[in-house]
Amino acid sequence: MSRAVAWSACGVVLALAAGRLGLAIADPQSAAPTTDPRVPAGGLGGAAFEAVVLAALGVVGAIIASRRPRNPVGWIICLIPVSFGLLLVSRRLFWSFELDDPGSAAAEAMAWLSAWVWVPAMFAALVFFPLLFPTGVPPTPRWRVVARIGAAGAVAMMVGLAFSPGRLEDVPLSNPLGLDGPAGSAASVVGGLGFMLMVASTLAAIASAVVRFRRSEGVERQQLKWVTAAAALLIPLLVVPGDVYGSTDFGYAALMFGFLVIAVAVAVAMLRHRLYDIDVVINRTLVYGVLTALLASTYLGLVLVFQLVLSPLTEESDLAIAASTLAVAALFRPARRRIQELVDRRFYRRRYDAQRTLASFSGRLRDEVALDSLSAELRGVVADTMQPAHLSLWLRAPGAGP
Repeated sequence: MSRAVAWSACGVVLALAAGRLGLAIADPQSAAPTTDPRVPAGGLGGAAFEAVVLAALGVVGAIIASRRPRNPVGWIICLIPVSFGLLLVSRRLFWSFELDDPGSAAAEAMAWLSAWVWVPAMFAALVFFPLLFPTGVPPTPRWRVVARIGAAGAVAMMVGLAFSPGRLEDVPLSNPLGLDGPAGSAASVVGGLGFMLMVASTLAAIASAVVRFRRSEGVERQQLKWVTAAAALLIPLLVVPGDVYGSTDFGYAALMFGFLVIAVAVAVAMLRHRLYDIDVVINRTLVYGVLTALLASTYLGLVLVFQLVLSPLTEESDLAIAASTLAVAALFRPARRRIQELVDRRFYRRRYDAQRTLASFSGRLRDEVALDSLSAELRGVVADTMQPAHLSLWLRAPGAGP
């Protein structure tokens, strides 16, 4: 039953993705500001990208929910693309109806739906996922109140957005179901209360994730590392305005891709496929990220210095660029080795200590001739570096056959 529900939700998401792409093909005017500047940008390329992201999120959610049906994290991943897909399709359907027949009932219905249908995805991603991942329950029973606050905030925010009077956001229409008089004022207050509850529950959910990470160990810690590493990609996208990247469309696409990366990381963590590879991923990311920044800054600095020094001799020659390139190439190996040592010393102290222990043992091994001392020292080195549950050393007796 759980498997059928999970893949049914995936089918809904795939239908929404196909509808988003099909609408952009069948009615291109509703997909880009070609005839009306009020229509959001995107076009066929944006529609195809959104459809791919929706489909991928739907498949990931279905896989997790069908294989871990008792864990609500998979169902949260299923809910997000359904809610987000309804937003994308309803928003584009509104413009299709509005351009064809301004102010029609169909356009009003789509505008009203798009005003609040995104709220479940927002609360699922910001509150319930960090609160429940990866075990499906809060870190301690005390944190369950955050889930209750988040659920209350989601309901309040949807009610407020659905029935508050006034113009709907991002569309040139007033709320067709907006209430008048005291009821409308009450709906606006409820919506504002829902927003405040969202902010409060989001901060509390993030705090619970920090507490969980600090207390975690073993498999749970590796699961949290996967998602934390993927979420780190979103930090510059959320902090830096989209126009800094060249256009808001690029920033939006990068943000969508970041959410997709997080979903894939969640799948790896929940299904425990190559779970412990995250240490290698983080290590290589730190090393090559710092190395790239160092070599790029060195290259630019050398180009500038060489151009200033050699300009009287070379004028417009590319000698400065060539010399800078050779210098950076020569620095690559020693810089990578040094950065690797610094990363291991700071973030992977056990590995760093193990490497130093092995190097020290290798140096003493050349001078050790007593077999008893050698075997005792070998067992000590293996115990320090590998930390096995049991350790035994077998030595072949002198004169024994092969």
